[in-house]
Amino acid sequence: MGEVPRGGWLERLLPASLMGRLALVMVAGVLVAQLAGSLVWATQLRAKARADAQEASQYLGHSAANSIRFFRSVPPSYRPLLIQQFREMGGTRFFVNLGKAPVAVAALGHEPLAELALGIVERTLKDDLPFLPGFSLAFAWPDQLAVTADGVKLTDLPAQWVQHILLVKPHPAPVLVVQTELEPGNWLLLAALMPNPYFLDSDDPLSFDRLVLQGVSLAVVLLLSILVVLRWITRPLAALSDAAEAFGTGDRVPELPETGSREFVNTARAFTAMRQRIQKYLEDRERLFISISHDLRTPITRLKLRSELLDDEALRNEFEEDLDELDMMVKGALQQVKDSDIHENTVDVRLDSLIGRMVRGARLAGHHVRYDDCGLSVRAKPLALKRAIGNLLDNALFYGERAEIGARLDGASITIEVRDHGPGVPDEALARLFDPHVRLAHGRQRNDGGLGLGLGIARNLVEAMGGHLLLANHPEGGLVATISLPA
Repeated sequence: MGEVPRGGWLERLLPASLMGRLALVMVAGVLVAQLAGSLVWATQLRAKARADAQEASQYLGHSAANSIRFFRSVPPSYRPLLIQQFREMGGTRFFVNLGKAPVAVAALGHEPLAELALGIVERTLKDDLPFLPGFSLAFAWPDQLAVTADGVKLTDLPAQWVQHILLVKPHPAPVLVVQTELEPGNWLLLAALMPNPYFLDSDDPLSFDRLVLQGVSLAVVLLLSILVVLRWITRPLAALSDAAEAFGTGDRVPELPETGSREFVNTARAFTAMRQRIQKYLEDRERLFISISHDLRTPITRLKLRSELLDDEALRNEFEEDLDELDMMVKGALQQVKDSDIHENTVDVRLDSLIGRMVRGARLAGHHVRYDDCGLSVRAKPLALKRAIGNLLDNALFYGERAEIGARLDGASITIEVRDHGPGVPDEALARLFDPHVRLAHGRQRNDGGLGLGLGIARNLVEAMGGHLLLANHPEGGLVATISLPA
């Protein structure tokens, strides 16, 4: 079958098959819907995360302000003892430490949600404790957090001091560190978790883990849709296409199952009814041609006998010429019907065997024919292919004295060429050679008994097998008839 003509650039980018196009549309639609849904969901999740972080930061700021106010109310000499008692009892809301100078904190990188929380905590502390000179605020990871000026880290402390306050392992959470100067030379360090310790994760709704999960879900949905839904849609159409192609080439047409969607059932019934009508028309046409041709031969024979009784010789010759012409037209009609309507199955045909027998027969008749074995086979109707090549070979021998036949594999097709060494054909007359009863001047001189049907019949036979026949003049002289059949 020939290629489907393609349109513009968009048409060329689309897959050729219906299943491919449906799959592409489905994949694109699901991806767009998934992307739009993910963006909406991510926007809503980020907005909720910001609102939760604002509320939690304000609560944590008030708690830190109360703790700072409490330690300011305790005499400096009692503060270490009080902190030691808190640690032995399991701690409070904050991990607390005292120092003579602020501690350098390895803060987190750029995290918008963490910066938002720090800003709210700072404003809350300043509102609750306006008399303090200032605060040092930062988020840090527990394994990088130093709690003393001499570099002692949080992870170096006894576990019972921090295990009920901070999440150090197995999944550390960011720690909010608040430092302020209670009196000159006395610094207080408070470390605590946010009410939602992993609040930073909510600011990244399109994290790698979530994307992987969505990708797996999307792949499963698309795979099931393509394998199940699309095959249910395209398989009946493929069966209809196969049936139409088989009917067009004259092969046995499989019965279309009347199952599936309502539209396909109606289409299958319409195709079956159309095929039956066309088949009946072809059979009626064949019977009509045969009957008319057979019935005409009897009166023609009687007229020929009666013309012998005419005394006028000139008149008798004119009658006989008209009757001979009429008899030739009847024979031509019979030949066209018989040669075009060949009912046989498609099988694998070995070209060397088929063409070799024809070549040997031509050589026995005294003709010069050249053929080199090709070792190829083709799916075709043996008798139809033999008649098509035979008609081309007869034409080549009648008009070209000698002929050459060649066969080769040409991509997805098998090409059979029959070349003669005659005078060739004018280019403007090539298209008319397939018309019935059309014969050029040099053809009538070489073969005045022909009917001009051979090329048309050969083309019909080749096209019925899904191929095509082309005529062209050879550059070195003569005519080349090329049969191309699907390999």
